[in-house]
Amino acid sequence: MNELRDYDNANIKFRKSLKFTMLPVLSWDFYAPNYEDIKHLEEDYNSLLSLVSSNSWNIDPSIIDKKLRTDKNIIVITDTQLNIVFATKNMWNMSQYRPEEILGKSPKMFQGELTSKSTLKIVSNAIKEKNPFEVTVVNYRKDGSTYNCCIQGEPIFDRDGNVVNFIAYEKEVA
Repeated sequence: MNELRDYDNANIKFRKSLKFTMLPVLSWDFYAPNYEDIKHLEEDYNSLLSLVSSNSWNIDPSIIDKKLRTDKNIIVITDTQLNIVFATKNMWNMSQYRPEEILGKSPKMFQGELTSKSTLKIVSNAIKEKNPFEVTVVNYRKDGSTYNCCIQGEPIFDRDGNVVNFIAYEKEVA
């Protein structure tokens, strides 16, 4: 028993002689995944703010902040021809696509046989009329599996009142 006490005392003395604080390994298990998520949210938010500024969007940035950080939505932005110009990094969690894989493509890439044509017609009409919309649609992941995606979309106007982009706030639902 004395050997264990001597070992413990020697170990304590050695650790105190070090010039850094040792953290238990368990603490890293909680820290690392959250750090990456927070880092990606910050990068996405800063990129979105840059888009707001460079394109003179007439949109309140606090709405984007709430949709991204609080509501944990995926944000997809298209140009007026409906080509994807931006997607948040959390896109991977829902669709298994990385943002760089979908840039320049149409959101139709997520559609398939089970996607409701009548729901797509609602979206198409709203876009043509430059109105906001909210639908739930069956989308397809990169591996071909399906998921239900709630999409809140709307046109983005510049300060002169012209439509310059479309934005979609997306979330997987049961």
